[in-house]
Amino acid sequence: MKFTRTAALAAVGLAAGLSLTACNNGDDSAQAPSAQGSSSASSSGGGSSSGSASGSGGSQTGKAKPGSVTGTSSSSGGGNGGGKGKFCRTSDLTIEAVDSSPDKTTGDVTVQMTNKGASTCSVTGFAGVDLKDADGTSAPVARGHEQPRITDLKNGDTATFSISYPVDKSGKSLSKPTNIVVTPPNETHSVSLKWPAEALPLAGPYNDRIQVHPVGIAN
Repeated sequence: MKFTRTAALAAVGLAAGLSLTACNNGDDSAQAPSAQGSSSASSSGGGSSSGSASGSGGSQTGKAKPGSVTGTSSSSGGGNGGGKGKFCRTSDLTIEAVDSSPDKTTGDVTVQMTNKGASTCSVTGFAGVDLKDADGTSAPVARGHEQPRITDLKNGDTATFSISYPVDKSGKSLSKPTNIVVTPPNETHSVSLKWPAEALPLAGPYNDRIQVHPVGIAN
């Protein structure tokens, strides 16, 4: 009986020892992959962070260059681009008004605009025109119904537009213009010109019978 009990206890002790050994081996094998995975993730995260920073820097540098080129092109075009798309500034033009009435019954004043700038520019459209009277008041002149044509001026070229008006034959008209205030097409700066002294008297009042016609190339 003692031998049997001793043998049984020995068998139980051996089984417990094997169980503990198995548990320890299981923990080691579980920890090793975990540690390895953590190391791999850390390495991968570091690489990703470095790659992201480098990529961001490269992207910003790439955007700066095209922006600079575009700005230079725009500035150059604004300063030197000729013809289409560049309107004549008032400061680029020599402007004067002359009497152009074909006879004693038809009133007509022609405004001449000569490009004194270095590059080609456009005066296409209608000029803004106001007539300033002797009493200091001014009135806008209505536009005619003609269709404007593209009018580009090279250096030294002249374009014109006319102001047509009814002639006073009674000598009693109170409309006595002294100045023509001209704003070239697509501009905001005006010039004041003397009403031509030899121009025929204008029959008032200032209304749509007085018209400004579109700009065209001088003959």
